[in-house]
Amino acid sequence: MSSVASQSPTRVRHIILGLVVLVYMITYIDRTFISTAIPAAQKELLFSDAVMGSILAAHQLAYGLFQIPSGWLADRFGPRWVLSSLVLWWCGFMVITSFAGSVLALQAGLFLFGAGEAGAFPVANRALSRWLLPSERAFAQGATHAGSRLGGALTPIFVVAVIKIEGWRAPFWMLALLGLFWVAIWLWYYRDSPAEHPGVNQAERERIQAAIGNAPSRSRTIPWGKILGSGNMWTLAIMYACYSVILIIFLTWFPKYLISARGADLKLAGQLTSITLAAGMVGDIMGGVISDYLLHRTGRVTFSRRVVAIAGFLITAIFIPVAVLSQDMTLSIVCFGIAVFGLELTVSNSWAVTLDIGGPYAGSCSAVMNSFGNLAAALFTSRVGAFESAYGWNAVFFTVAAAGLLAAILFSRINAHEPLAVA
Repeated sequence: MSSVASQSPTRVRHIILGLVVLVYMITYIDRTFISTAIPAAQKELLFSDAVMGSILAAHQLAYGLFQIPSGWLADRFGPRWVLSSLVLWWCGFMVITSFAGSVLALQAGLFLFGAGEAGAFPVANRALSRWLLPSERAFAQGATHAGSRLGGALTPIFVVAVIKIEGWRAPFWMLALLGLFWVAIWLWYYRDSPAEHPGVNQAERERIQAAIGNAPSRSRTIPWGKILGSGNMWTLAIMYACYSVILIIFLTWFPKYLISARGADLKLAGQLTSITLAAGMVGDIMGGVISDYLLHRTGRVTFSRRVVAIAGFLITAIFIPVAVLSQDMTLSIVCFGIAVFGLELTVSNSWAVTLDIGGPYAGSCSAVMNSFGNLAAALFTSRVGAFESAYGWNAVFFTVAAAGLLAAILFSRINAHEPLAVA
């Protein structure tokens, strides 16, 4: 028996996954703390609620616009230095923004901060594309998104405590230092491919190579014609827009719904929202675990992605109307929690598909999907208030339930086994 055959594969790829989970968490911490810090800044800088909306919109706009350029950079130059540069970029502008003395300075700082953050998900996704086995991808995506949701859930508690003691500017510095610490670890440990990593033994290298082949860690040219001309890619993007429209309701408007339609006070609305979103964290993990288990048992990647995602979207489409129509608050929250659980069953499979079909262009593919989703969510959430005023909350939630049904239909047409381009 050869020494390679008798070797136990190292687990470097799993440590790398841990680092990606951490950067997802940091990204959501940084995104979430803004909504907590800006009201405190409002008291000091004396701007109106309408102006506060435009300040927050500056960050969201940049986040949507810079997804695709960031994904392209990762595919072209490799995720190790691109992701490090992006984190350094947004940490730098977090520090600069902390000195803002005017509305314009605050808007500009948050726009440039958002431009850097936009690349985190697609570039980190590209970072995993040369490391994870196909049978590990859905679980990995579930873990990363669960980490991001956990970071978002814990942030308000931390930020409020810091602001009360040190003021609204201090969290910018503290979170920037957290990002710098992550960059130092990432540059020290991560490599763009297993062949470049000194900690990978031959057994792990051969296992990865046997599963995903010898795709290059960087691509001289990105086949945008094939990516943007792919019906599979656009089906994925429209499906993800449906997902994002549903998610944004729970991230932004759900507390308002609980207060105005269910009679909850602000504190109770926050608690119920946290409970509902916590169900989504369970869905993030379970969606990936179930999909990877099915892939391991059947070897059918498209079937494994589809069956979990379609089931998740159907759960969402069914339980949102039940939750809205229920007169009992407890039953309503339980049903909303089940709906969010179903929604988050899908997200790990959506991002896993960008790895399945994107290969060496996974950064660009995931950027197209995420950009489309974020822009659709931004457009939809900007119209929710007017829509609710005209037709009521039931109409809003029936609309997002319909988006869940449409997403299930669209996912049934996504082929995860068809790469967009050959490296």
